Amino acid sequence: MKQLTYYILTLLLLSACRQDVMIVPMEQSDPGGKTQQGDIIGMYLLNEGNMGSNKSTLDYLDLSDSTAHYYRNIYSQRNPSTVMSLGDVGNDCQIYGQRLWLVINCSNKVEVARADSAIRIGKVDIPNCRYITFKDRYAYVSSYVGTEYASSDSPLGSVYKVDTLSLQKVDSCSVGYQPEEMAIIGNQLYVANSGGYQGMTGQGYESTVSVIDLTSMREVHKIEVAPNLHHLKVDKYNQLWVTARGNYMDETSSIWWLAPDEQGQMKVGGKIDQAVSDLCIVGDSLYFYGSQWSEVSMRNTITYGIINVKTHQVVSTTLSAAPEISKIRMPYGIIVNPIHRDFYLMDAKDYVSSGELFHFNADGTFDWKVKTGDIPAHAAFLYKTEKK
Repeated sequence: MKQLTYYILTLLLLSACRQDVMIVPMEQSDPGGKTQQGDIIGMYLLNEGNMGSNKSTLDYLDLSDSTAHYYRNIYSQRNPSTVMSLGDVGNDCQIYGQRLWLVINCSNKVEVARADSAIRIGKVDIPNCRYITFKDRYAYVSSYVGTEYASSDSPLGSVYKVDTLSLQKVDSCSVGYQPEEMAIIGNQLYVANSGGYQGMTGQGYESTVSVIDLTSMREVHKIEVAPNLHHLKVDKYNQLWVTARGNYMDETSSIWWLAPDEQGQMKVGGKIDQAVSDLCIVGDSLYFYGSQWSEVSMRNTITYGIINVKTHQVVSTTLSAAPEISKIRMPYGIIVNPIHRDFYLMDAKDYVSSGELFHFNADGTFDWKVKTGDIPAHAAFLYKTEKK
């Protein structure tokens, strides 16, 4: 009996300690900026958190008032009973079907919440999940872990098909090694294969974009592009823009565009020798920042700019002349308001402490900055139609 009592008391103590550690209170900040009233009423920001620290958090920028209000760590506050809160390494953040979709890479899951409140609905278990995209009633999630093997000891990657209503996996398709971001045009899904693990182990990076037919959910084609692909986005001309990180030594980063030929098949159109670590396309403008690491010089080179997607030319080599942009230590995310074209840059700083969110007006003038969670990296705007 004494042993049982001791055991129960120990469990209660551990439970209390776990709750004390895990439930971090939400914090509110008022950066002081004036908002432009319109269809966009807010923005969710997903902080990755350093790998292994289980510190991925969700912030919210309220734009519904005349001034901006920022709330740090709202997910834990809205969902106090969720074990381990969001989890380890948030890798993508999207809103679809009045739901907020959060891809948590190292926790092997996609968290799903109400877009209007961030109150949890459920989750989808997907191993080593990376990015998410949508068409009709289905979500498609890229994953480093599939069930098929080729010539390597590592499994090929997969794209999982998820029913957005039931949150059940209904199909999957094997693609290349370590697939990253995806885009859908018509009935075809395109996914950038990185081969990141292969490159790090001396087996060579992947260099292809896989093409999946969404009816059969099978890979029908591969497009050879460049080593170590990452981001992939579609513009209003149905061109695909895909970033290549190179090998960090003699092959530098670049960005490529793919365009449909006369038969409607995607072909490589060309490349721009510009490092692009993340991008956001609004109209004809592709806003980007580049963070080019070199294993030769052991230095990181940071650049900003705008590419015209119609002419395929770099039309600006800066996003702002304000001195505040030079204070960004490690740019880690960018998002542009598609209506007013003001933009936000996310600063990961040293990767282990709080980052910052910088807001710039459409003309590049600095507006405000605010403290975020650790490694702010992914954001999605909330529209009036998505808030009941």
